[in-house]
Amino acid sequence: MSSPNAIALTVQQTARPAGFPAPDHFRFAESPVPEPLPGTALVENLYWSVDPYHREMMDGDFELNAPLEGRALGRVIESRDPALPEGEIVFHRAGWRTHSVVRPAETRRLPHYDGVPLSAYLSVLGGTGLTAYVGLTRIARLREGDDLFVSGAAGGVGTATGRFARLLGAGRLVGSAGSPAKVAYLKEHVGYDEAFDYHAGPVADLLAKAAPDGIDLFVDNVGGGQLGAAIGALRERGRVVRVGTVGQYNTPDAPPVLFNHADVVEKSLRIEGFLVRDYRDVQEELDAFAVPHLLSGRLALDETVVDGFERIVDAFLSMLRGGNTGKMIVRNASL
Repeated sequence: MSSPNAIALTVQQTARPAGFPAPDHFRFAESPVPEPLPGTALVENLYWSVDPYHREMMDGDFELNAPLEGRALGRVIESRDPALPEGEIVFHRAGWRTHSVVRPAETRRLPHYDGVPLSAYLSVLGGTGLTAYVGLTRIARLREGDDLFVSGAAGGVGTATGRFARLLGAGRLVGSAGSPAKVAYLKEHVGYDEAFDYHAGPVADLLAKAAPDGIDLFVDNVGGGQLGAAIGALRERGRVVRVGTVGQYNTPDAPPVLFNHADVVEKSLRIEGFLVRDYRDVQEELDAFAVPHLLSGRLALDETVVDGFERIVDAFLSMLRGGNTGKMIVRNASL
């Protein structure tokens, strides 16, 4: 049970950004820790997810001067519903706050796998991993031996995509990233065969050098010129999986993507996007696939963990500028 004098913190958006958001687009609001009503439980949050999609939602989906939505893991500390027993660790989306009041239908009780750290439920076993897994298995329909190019490959979805693709039998893996250090990380730790810094020259030239025989599949987290270059590199019956457009979230006036539209017809290409919320029924399949590999060590976690809820806005802004390798996660400083 919470102390009667305990203070809860929430993050609120105060204004709509034009281009990159700044710290003054947010504020931390204090309030007493809420009391759960019948049918709800009070959760003390332990881990918070920081995701690129938050930037897109800042343009109009998030209500101003109200707590921001976000994925989080927390421990039930006071319950008025037997479906949420005290001490249980749950996943929910009422996230950018230190304490949340949730109903059972708004939560997912986490399975207990000895040896799997809690942070994994926000990275490879969370929405990030589910996005990568759905993109490969449902949208791309990855076939053994397929050659892949992944943009934003050093981010949360990009690292998960590379690791999953390798486990699923992909052929050559090529990734793009924003710095030489991230390029090295992709090749030395994640399992990419080749990677390049997209700042180092025209992306079409860099991709042609990294994948001289072309690619079967492009998993796009970035959009922009990398999308255009990848369409040109696709082989016959190639597929594009559109995950996100983080490269354009902060540049609303960016020019449209240029590519040879005839390629789509002449090479019988398929370009498809998706929202991971439409594939939540795949979660158990992801767990069954990923957990044994996590426990065996064949699947590692790629995470940048920032300690302290008071640093969540800094973590978000850093992530938008490429300050993370793997999934950006904020951890309760008491852990």
